[in-house]
Amino acid sequence: MTHILAIANQKGGVGKTTTALNLAASLGHSFKKVLLVDLDPQANATVGSGCDKHELKKTVLDVLMNNAEVADVLVHCPEAKYDLLPESGDLTSAEVELINELMREQRLRHALIKIQHKYDYIIIDCPPSLNMLSINALVASTGVIIPVQCEFFSLEGISALVGTVEKIAKMANKNLKIEGVLQTMYDPRSMLTIDVETELRGYFGDKVFRTAIPRNVRLAEAPSHGLPAIVYDKNSKGAIAYKGLAGELIRRHKPKVRMGVEETN
Repeated sequence: MTHILAIANQKGGVGKTTTALNLAASLGHSFKKVLLVDLDPQANATVGSGCDKHELKKTVLDVLMNNAEVADVLVHCPEAKYDLLPESGDLTSAEVELINELMREQRLRHALIKIQHKYDYIIIDCPPSLNMLSINALVASTGVIIPVQCEFFSLEGISALVGTVEKIAKMANKNLKIEGVLQTMYDPRSMLTIDVETELRGYFGDKVFRTAIPRNVRLAEAPSHGLPAIVYDKNSKGAIAYKGLAGELIRRHKPKVRMGVEETN
């Protein structure tokens, strides 16, 4: 089974792209076949993967507009150990270009169906807003990972995202669920961090990942070198944390055997 995970939060600056990049790489380095989809018009996941966005001939927009197949757009990132469906900044026009298209919210889902059997995980980096691109990601996904910065204002807007996920699960994608909530920029010495964690666990329960991502300079430096943290500095606290997150996901998705019958989560 292919797990398609949207990394989503309508609030910017919560570590969404950092999570998409480093989770994809950590899964790849854990011997999983991974595709990273850059669905953010800022194209940070593309640049952070070491891909020159100005030299791209085709991007994810071509896929969404049915002008190209996913296989024709893919870029292989050997050091990160994942494939990339890149973006160059042209997604800023996607809202306008898609508005009159039929089945516009299904475009990414239909495109991925053709290739998803090749991957264990497809990670989608969503834009920091609930727009048509985000809806495409949610309709295509089996789960949503919500990165939450451990600060007070980061809690605002989560209920709106959860409500959107529930509506899409009801109307367009019955397989969609909240895969988990990820605490980012975590500082266990801060009372505010502890308060935010208490609120998150009170609301989401065991949906909150045990792994939390600390503030880490090496984690912040890595994208400027076009590398995920696990390649840039595998011994950094940030790289170790994302490796732990990948392990937690893999364990969650490991098939369970009950009375001789294999089941999946």
